[in-house]
Formats: sequence, C-alpha cells, structure tokens
Amino acid sequence: MSLRPGLAVAAAVLAADQASKWFLLEVLNLPGARHIPLVSLGPFGFDLTMVWNRGVTFGLLQGEEPWHAWALAALAAVIVGFLLRWMARAERRLVVAALGAVVGGATGNMIDRFRFGAVADFFDAHAFGWHWYVFNVADAAIVLGVAALAWDALFPPRGGGKQAP
Repeated sequence: MSLRPGLAVAAAVLAADQASKWFLLEVLNLPGARHIPLVSLGPFGFDLTMVWNRGVTFGLLQGEEPWHAWALAALAAVIVGFLLRWMARAERRLVVAALGAVVGGATGNMIDRFRFGAVADFFDAHAFGWHWYVFNVADAAIVLGVAALAWDALFPPRGGGKQAP
C-alpha cells in the first residue's frame, strides 16, 4: 500500500480537530464560559467543559514548566515519525487508516502544545455522576485508531493477512 490513504485520514482528522478547537475556543469562547451543558438524558449527559491538559493521555506526565510542553511535543513528533514509517510498510487498509487516525490526532495535539503550551480538551461525557476524562477530536481519533490496530492484531484477516492494493 502507499502512504496516500493514511495521510488522507490523518489530514481529515487534523482538519476536524483544529476546526473544532477553533470553533470552541474562538467562536464559543469556551475558556470564558468554562462549561456549557449540551445533552442530558436522565443519568447520561454530554457537555462542553474547558480543560487545558498539560500532560499526555488521561493527564499523565503533567508539568507546568514551559520546556515540558516542548518535550512532550518532541516526543509526539518522534512517535509520529515511527507511525509514518509503519504506515508506509503496512499491507492492510485497516492498519493504514488506523495509523492515519493516530497520526492526525497526535499532530493535532502537538500543534496545541506549540500554540498554547497545553492541549485543549472540551468534550465531557458523563453518566450516573461519573465523568469520563475530558477529551477532544484528536483524542477520540487516537483511541479509535489504537482500537482498530488492536482489533487487527487480535483478529487478523484470513489468507495470510495480505490485502490486494
């Protein structure tokens, strides 16, 4: 396979991520509002809640020093390079698309670290008083991409795993 399909997925994820962040930060001014309830269906809800994540997944490795954001962005850039190399060698469409989703999401969050020193997170899903970690489009793409890679590893296609281009 070529890089082209994976890069198209990465570009679509990156565009959706950056557009959603622009809309929520600049148009809705979510940092000023801090919290906007959206949907409430009994014990289930979905809100917009502004959180600046200075760490990585689930807020791990948080740090306040300016170099910290740059270090995490540099680490993400190295990981993106590794994933692009894997994408170039991938033989199945699912793997290429999943890697594209992870690359697009990682790049979107990396841009936030360079621009703001932290990642803008704002989607807040909750049920029965329990809140999931606040996330963004990039985070969702990364999780879905990793889930697809896990699926592919656990349940490889029949016929040796190769797929015709």
